[in-house]
Amino acid sequence: MTVTENMSFEEAMKELEATVGRLEHGEASLEESIKLYERGALLRAHCDQRLREAEERVEKITLAANGQPTGTAPAEGL
Repeated sequence: MTVTENMSFEEAMKELEATVGRLEHGEASLEESIKLYERGALLRAHCDQRLREAEERVEKITLAANGQPTGTAPAEGL
């Protein structure tokens, strides 16, 4: 299993979907199911973080008086 911090949102979602699929089919042993669940929890947290970061960036887009985007302002912590 890889570390999630270097994964893109799309990569993490793809792995999370595969993990959930394996759990739903019930073909894994109890121990493997626990490991899959733990990995899924990490992937979900990673995806949540990436989404929050994207939302912050969108919220920081600055607008001119005419309503046209003029650029972005970095969100704190990014």
